[in-house]
Amino acid sequence: MTPQQRGQAFVEQLRSQGYCGEVGLHISTLDGQLLAMHDADTVFPAASTIKVPLLLMALERVQAGELDLTERFELRAADRVGGAGVLHELGAGLRPSLQDLLTLMIVVSDNTATNLVIERLGVDAVNAWLDERGCLHTRLVGKLQLPPEQHNPAQRRGERNRTTASEQTRLLLGLWSGERLDPAHRELALSILGRQQYRDILARPLPHDAQGTPLYQTHTKSGELGGVHHDVGLLRLPRGLCVALLSRGGSATAGHPHNHDAIALSDTLYPLLAALGGIYENVSGDI
Repeated sequence: MTPQQRGQAFVEQLRSQGYCGEVGLHISTLDGQLLAMHDADTVFPAASTIKVPLLLMALERVQAGELDLTERFELRAADRVGGAGVLHELGAGLRPSLQDLLTLMIVVSDNTATNLVIERLGVDAVNAWLDERGCLHTRLVGKLQLPPEQHNPAQRRGERNRTTASEQTRLLLGLWSGERLDPAHRELALSILGRQQYRDILARPLPHDAQGTPLYQTHTKSGELGGVHHDVGLLRLPRGLCVALLSRGGSATAGHPHNHDAIALSDTLYPLLAALGGIYENVSGDI
């Protein structure tokens, strides 16, 4: 089957499970060989996948000596925003380091930490960096979870942070290959992504040993909004894969891990990942 045929077969199977939304899918090997795709260049709301380029850009700036992982940021009451994370539950005056913020931004998808990182990097600078990386459709519009009175002009026009499946894999493959980061900063990025705690789509169905320890290491970032369920990452399967699955328009409103749209996406994608990633040898059908 061609990559396009695999992508179409995935969507047809997803429809048979009752999923009614749109999906963007891009799967490649870790050296960039395209294996499956469907609407991979379609623009979706980025949700928390926008944190992937923020992490990579910040570490590039650290590597260049423009930022310092030990730099401290004072948490002000006005900085705290809702949604995912823990900083909004903590008192003002806390002074996390840049490395703390990057870790919280990915591991627990902390929106307050993310906004402090955005403030340090600058919205225009992030978008210029994305242009340099060839990601012309991924855009940071502004900070996350702000009250309406704090929205910037683009947000007041209804613009949202956005991305595509193909550009997410472009960024992740660049990380894997060490395209812009030296070994120490590459390993730090992989370590942070490897500790991400929202593992409801790509990592959820992967096999575990008898003690419940995952058999395969993953480096992922999820994203969720109303009707939107994303997961992107590097999967260190017997045949390593780089995967981006974006979705919108789902009907389920329950949060993870009981959202039936997220479960359908995960359960439908797993046989394809297992076959392409060599998790099992005997696969029925043509892949």
